Amino acid sequence: MKKIIKIILLLTFTLSMNMGIVKANEKIKIGLLVPLTGENSEIGESIIKSVRLAINKIDNPSIEIIPRDTKSNSETTLEAAKELASSGVKIIIGPVFNESLIYLNKLNEVTFLALTNKNNNFSKNIINAGINATSQLNAINKFIKLNKIEKTIFLTPDMSFKNEIEEAISNSKIKILENYIYNTDPTKLTEQIEKITRYEVRKQNLEDEIVRLEKSDQSNKERLIEILKKKDTLGSVSFDSLVISDFDESLKSVTTSLLYTDVFPKEKYFITLNQWFDESLLKETSSQPLYFPSANKKNYDKFSAEYFEKYNQYPNQLSFLSYDLVGLVYYLILQNNSVIDQNMFTKKTLFRGKVGIFEIKNNKINHILNFYKVEDEKFKKVF
Repeated sequence: MKKIIKIILLLTFTLSMNMGIVKANEKIKIGLLVPLTGENSEIGESIIKSVRLAINKIDNPSIEIIPRDTKSNSETTLEAAKELASSGVKIIIGPVFNESLIYLNKLNEVTFLALTNKNNNFSKNIINAGINATSQLNAINKFIKLNKIEKTIFLTPDMSFKNEIEEAISNSKIKILENYIYNTDPTKLTEQIEKITRYEVRKQNLEDEIVRLEKSDQSNKERLIEILKKKDTLGSVSFDSLVISDFDESLKSVTTSLLYTDVFPKEKYFITLNQWFDESLLKETSSQPLYFPSANKKNYDKFSAEYFEKYNQYPNQLSFLSYDLVGLVYYLILQNNSVIDQNMFTKKTLFRGKVGIFEIKNNKINHILNFYKVEDEKFKKVF
């Protein structure tokens, strides 16, 4: 453990420090592929602004950021990438969307740090740098072990990312009883949760016990019956914790259905995926405590404040990530003797950014995340 801590400290990203010297006549060219026009232009503009903040922190005139517009289109992305490659760019931050990656394997001399959090890689030259499902489940697995939770189930919506969740369950080696796939249609959801929680059986158990007591000769049966009539069910569920792989209103619909079926977060651990500190969750007091892995909140708040002070608007989450990626690329280039190639991402490296700790190995990036809970209308750090 001491050795790991020393490595992390050695690789800590301090943008204000001079981390190395590059030849004065040698430029570090970093491409940036983001949507600057179209419906996703705000995302692209926010990323560019955060990259500028990172460049200002590094304060090295040798770094040259060259942005290009993807228009959120895979063919446009390829043409923009070709243009960057022809100008000598060998490493590119972006694109943003998974769909934009499909042709980039044609430029195998260029390394792309895609901002997507998908687990799959289209090609060896594409490294997905988003906070993927495996990174999140690794943090959840740590929480489960720390709390000696024995029985965990997953609730996963029947959506496109369900395969990523299944793969992440395997990669993280998290022990679960079952991964239930549910339909997000509100008219069907509660019925599905009832089956998972054995609601009808537990409800019948209660009715049977009341009838039994009424027919019994127990001296205190009236008091016991009165207590039971205040309950909705009788008997336990088969799990100690559940991981809800969902977000926004769909997540809230699931927790509401759980409460309806007499499953409460003060009795069973309610865990979900990275919620990026969605403040609407603070108002859902009946669903608290709710646990989730995420980036470092203290750093996230500090970055958001700096960004707001500079641009009079708040950044999106991808801006937070792209800020770190500039520092990561700069650091790896210096460590690789100013040579930009795919070998930079092959050997194991731990790098501390604002998001948290990046773990780079075999052309893959995972994140060692923090863990939080929503309780008493606050976000509280667990580890």
